[in-house]
Amino acid sequence: MEKLHFKFTASKPIAHPVHIGVVASGDLEIIMRPTKQKESELNIVTGSDGFKQVWQNVLKRFFDRYPVLANFEINDFGATPGVVNLRLTQALEALKNEK
Repeated sequence: MEKLHFKFTASKPIAHPVHIGVVASGDLEIIMRPTKQKESELNIVTGSDGFKQVWQNVLKRFFDRYPVLANFEINDFGATPGVVNLRLTQALEALKNEK
């Protein structure tokens, strides 16, 4: 198990929390909470050690496209980069759809 921590510059704050996904084999959950900080902070717990650079690349690509300002909690159980990107995008969709 590895704990990772990242910060990314972001400019679009979220208004309410959102929870997407489940912690299960090949999947992950993402919890996004509003923040008053100037950058997004991500705390990741993953069962797959040694993939920090992969996480960095996936998250940089996401934040370059979607500068979402929030605190992220991600609990991973071996999700591939494609699944990580899918869950992050689903979280954005959930933010748009909830009122």
